[in-house]
Amino acid sequence: MPTAEPSAGWLRGALPLALAAVLAEADQHGYALVRQLAAHGFGTVRGGALYPVLGRMETEGLVEARWEPGEGGPGRKVYRLTDAGRDRLREEAASWQRFSEAMNRLLAQNAKDLS
Repeated sequence: MPTAEPSAGWLRGALPLALAAVLAEADQHGYALVRQLAAHGFGTVRGGALYPVLGRMETEGLVEARWEPGEGGPGRKVYRLTDAGRDRLREEAASWQRFSEAMNRLLAQNAKDLS
């Protein structure tokens, strides 16, 4: 029986693009990013997958992080997409579109064998 969540391999490859897309909407802390991704159908993204990707994106200059005080609790790191991150998002979104169209053509070509 198929699962509703994407496979771990697909998620691993698509997570930087998905995070950039969510951060393009608004600055977010880690838990809010997890909730947004789940709301968009990515299932449960664990911190062990999320934070290393955010760290790499920060190292590459695609996101910036700042600490904000917590409301009645510990502070939290809030991530913001940089201008370089927005540029990369545009490039990767176009690349994803081409890839997705190619995959859809391939699967449609073989749809009768998949049923």
